[in-house]
Amino acid sequence: MNKLTINSTPRHLDDSTLLVTGGSGFIGSNFIHYLFEKTDFQGTIINIDCLTYAGNPLNLTEIDKQYGGDRYFFEKVDITDHAALKAVFDKYGIDLIVHFAAESHVDRSITGPAAFIRTNILGTFNLLELAREKMIRFHHISTDEVYGSLNEAEVEAKFKEVTPYDPHSPYSASKASSDHLVRAYWHTYGLPVTLSNCSNNYGPWQFPEKLIPLMISNMLEEKALPVYGDGKNIRDWLYVDDHCSGILAILEKGTMGETYNIGGENEWTNIDLLNVLCEIVAEETGKAKDHYKRLITYVKDRAGHDRRYAIDCGKIKDALGWKQSVTFAEGLRKTVKWYLEHPEWISAVKSGEYLRWIDENYNRR
Repeated sequence: MNKLTINSTPRHLDDSTLLVTGGSGFIGSNFIHYLFEKTDFQGTIINIDCLTYAGNPLNLTEIDKQYGGDRYFFEKVDITDHAALKAVFDKYGIDLIVHFAAESHVDRSITGPAAFIRTNILGTFNLLELAREKMIRFHHISTDEVYGSLNEAEVEAKFKEVTPYDPHSPYSASKASSDHLVRAYWHTYGLPVTLSNCSNNYGPWQFPEKLIPLMISNMLEEKALPVYGDGKNIRDWLYVDDHCSGILAILEKGTMGETYNIGGENEWTNIDLLNVLCEIVAEETGKAKDHYKRLITYVKDRAGHDRRYAIDCGKIKDALGWKQSVTFAEGLRKTVKWYLEHPEWISAVKSGEYLRWIDENYNRR
């Protein structure tokens, strides 16, 4: 296939059939909601997810009710299982792969790295091989953690698409490996690929092991709010809908073989973020402003904890016309309200009820 033909833009999704991997996870499920509810997408989505602890089909209950069996289909498939993956490729006429599926929690990668190597490297390899058979376009979602850590004193320094990789955890090393594989398939085989590396996402349906939903959940239960080290590690926060709009911009207008960084341009130290979060939750629940701050507890820093992340997203802004639409103040309050309005979702996740639901609806078939 001629790379110049592949590079023609724009490419509207229209009635395309998308294979979304990891579509029951946090960002994947938000992306599916975004396409169906906030764009004029008229195509079909095939969601494949192996439903590990972080994959929750309850994230897509409304989508399944409205589009299931017509324009939305779910297949319980592990991307490390080549035969099961091939069956999905053979069953559906896939036009485009949007690859979210990954093991993604740094702490878990430190205590159990094997799952990260299998899913993030072998799983990506399986998808690339199947995509190569029919030259299906492939978009790969990655992380800013592949770049390592920025010096907190160099406030102007940010990760660019050309920043050398320097991963510091098994998680980020596995994602860096998958990034390199995707680029290799572009250079070696001409597979039409694009890549994106994003900063920390936040928003609805995020598994409550991650910072913001964990802290909200702990506050509601009057539990300790653990902060690693001195709390001054810096992260760049991106509202998940803005991430989804960035991915869509790449799918429609991105140049094949290119990487685009998607960031919030919104740096916060963990402790400053937590203090603001405490105040918002207190306001929304009718508590005194500092009520939840008394729960803040400093704990031993985790191994290899990167000090600062910050993304330069000038390329996607200049080349594709993308920009963030949600301020941090707006996004954080929307996120708090969502969790306060969905106690049943939090309860199902924390109690493990969603896992029993998965077992009854998928594992016993």
